[in-house]
Amino acid sequence: MSQTVVITGASAGIGRATARLYAARGARVVLLARGRAGLDAAAEEVTSLGGRALVQVADVADPDQVEAAAAAAEKEFGPVDVWINCAFSTVFAPFEEITPEEYRRATEVTYLGFVNGTRAALKRMLPRDRGTIVQVGSALGERSVPLQSVYCGAKHAINGFTSSLRTELLHRGSNVCVTVAQMPAVNTPQFSWVLSRLPRHPQPVPPIYQPEVAARGVVHAADHPRRKQYYIGATTVATIWANRLAPAVLDRYLARTGYRSQQTGQRPPTGKNNLFEPVDRPAGQDHGAHGVFDDSSHSRSFEAAAARHPAAVAGILAAAAGGAAATVKAALNRRGRTGLR
Repeated sequence: MSQTVVITGASAGIGRATARLYAARGARVVLLARGRAGLDAAAEEVTSLGGRALVQVADVADPDQVEAAAAAAEKEFGPVDVWINCAFSTVFAPFEEITPEEYRRATEVTYLGFVNGTRAALKRMLPRDRGTIVQVGSALGERSVPLQSVYCGAKHAINGFTSSLRTELLHRGSNVCVTVAQMPAVNTPQFSWVLSRLPRHPQPVPPIYQPEVAARGVVHAADHPRRKQYYIGATTVATIWANRLAPAVLDRYLARTGYRSQQTGQRPPTGKNNLFEPVDRPAGQDHGAHGVFDDSSHSRSFEAAAARHPAAVAGILAAAAGGAAATVKAALNRRGRTGLR
């Protein structure tokens, strides 16, 4: 059965890659973002891949715009089955170099944008007692890094908000599900259009994954939303566990390496940033799903694939364990026959 899916931040990056996956399923995809050029290009991709597209130009920081987009989605396509919150904006800079206005704006988009999207989705899902909300999170929502205080703060807030909401849904016995897909470093266009005050071009901390890896994780989380959260990429798992086991050691490590590892050797971007308005104006530029780090990004993640296919992994591990046991047994038998001890 075809689904109706709303994706915020659908004009680029993970949201754009996720829209393509749903389109290939024949879904009805509502594309929500500020940048018209990216949305129109995404809609063309959705249609060409076999889906149906509805473009909604909206700023997720404005609850009225998000509500209007949700109403338009259901008027055009019927009840929303899946709502994916993915839109964000941020600032790369030491905390003291970020103005109060910039901090407020990035928080309104990255945190309150998720709150606004969730509210619009729940308004429709709760009366029907069905539906799924996926929050696209980040490993930085559990382990902060330098130079990204506003982003890390917003992602931490999303985790706290979602956990509280989940307990409320459980209390009322609701069949509406909410889950979080925690992301690793991803090669998205944000590093070229983000507001940055760094001396060099910002970059994700390697290893870097392509948006398609993240998108597969988002779709899997939406298909299996009963889990509290999903960790996409081995680095996400490693980062979270390192923070739980040795947070003070990780603090010192990031203090020593975090500035250098988040910058390339290139000059910083010279174009407009997208904090207060989309960067497709006035040129009408579509940035697509990928950023500028294709040459150093991974298109596959074993850990993410294993999470999507636990039964197959269990079978492989069981077979490997059985083979190992047979090898040990054979070796012991040989030792017994030869009288070795």
